[in-house]
Amino acid sequence: MSERNILLTVSYDGTEFCGWQRQAQERTVQGELERALGALHPERPGVIAAGRTDSGVHAAGQVLNFRPENSSIPIDRYPAAINRLLPRDLKVQSAREAAPEFHARFDALQRTYRYQILVSDQPDPLYERFAHRIYRRPRIATWNRMAAALLGEQDFTTFAASPQPGESMYRRVDSASFTVSGALVIFRITANAFLWRMIRSVVGTILDLSSGEPEDFHEILSSRERARAGPTAPARGLCLEQVRY
Repeated sequence: MSERNILLTVSYDGTEFCGWQRQAQERTVQGELERALGALHPERPGVIAAGRTDSGVHAAGQVLNFRPENSSIPIDRYPAAINRLLPRDLKVQSAREAAPEFHARFDALQRTYRYQILVSDQPDPLYERFAHRIYRRPRIATWNRMAAALLGEQDFTTFAASPQPGESMYRRVDSASFTVSGALVIFRITANAFLWRMIRSVVGTILDLSSGEPEDFHEILSSRERARAGPTAPARGLCLEQVRY
């Protein structure tokens, strides 16, 4: 058996995917990748991702690894070989050899996501699939003071959707801020890991508090009560931007 462990960085438009994880009756990112790899490797190697994105969530820098048996394909040929078998909304950006023990999920030190918000009173087809639209101009300074409350290692129960029994609610957020880029407001957050729908819950709560004060957000976070969080922001604005090892 080959000892190769191959790391791929992929990007995808999540609009028409039912999330990352393989499902028997649904179109998923993992399913499409394993189908394509099955055409190159008869044993159909399974792929391991840095994070399982939800239905409708995008990725610019999703990282995965797989271990092919008896593969002689040069590493620099992998992107082209796989991309010809993949659909238009999912492509490999790069490939490299990883250490035999490398694990895309467990070895990740940081994950960075961005959430895009379009500020406009009219729909824009160029952003329709990749940004959540709001009508009122945000108070960026106030939103950044709210985001600052997320920093550090703390209990994020307030923003956890359907926590699993025994799952720790603690995560370490290393950075979180809003910036303006043209018509877009971009929320970028980096952490060691995230709870299910945590980022979309954070964004939805801040949007819900658009006329509130930073102290209101801090009180909601500290309450550890899911019922006090705002609506979960739509998936289309969220993108996995980068994974650091």
